[in-house]
Amino acid sequence: MGGVAKPLIRLQGVPLISRQLVALSGAGVDEVVVVTGYARDAVEEQVRSFPVTVTHNDAYAQGQESSVRIGLEALNGPFDAIFVVPSDQPLISAGDLTELIGAFKKRAAGHVVVPFVNGQRGNPILLDEVAHAQILASGVNLACRHLVEQNPELVHVHATANTRYITDLDTVEDVRALAQRTGWQLELPALATVE
Repeated sequence: MGGVAKPLIRLQGVPLISRQLVALSGAGVDEVVVVTGYARDAVEEQVRSFPVTVTHNDAYAQGQESSVRIGLEALNGPFDAIFVVPSDQPLISAGDLTELIGAFKKRAAGHVVVPFVNGQRGNPILLDEVAHAQILASGVNLACRHLVEQNPELVHVHATANTRYITDLDTVEDVRALAQRTGWQLELPALATVE
């Protein structure tokens, strides 16, 4: 995003990373690991008041997969399930996370719950301890958009009409489009307000 720290984009005055942490807390998540990359110091300062473990990915420029691995390795457990939550999804709420927990509990097969909206893969995803161990022991790439095709035995598809799972901010134009669509104020860190 051209040097913009996505976790620090503000929606209605609240940084996206803080919104995600509040949503996770509201959904009853017990342990949270925040993996920093770009703008490490600023992101760490933002999450300082939350009860989270913070770890850093020096190789963040290589992509999301390495950050996911570092986060999974930092978990203490035990756990029933693990969310992998990108910070650039501004509309995800505790209710959306609870929806995925419900899908996880009801699944008949699969170790990773992946939301799909009209055939489009979304985030966040939810995985069990089997998937956690398999991912750490192998080359499975959770960040890969082709996870379902490459590892169908791992995946439970959660078909939903909830477009919040596919609303993310990958470009400055995505930020502008969301501001126009919702009428909400979005601010890029250290840049002008986008309205």
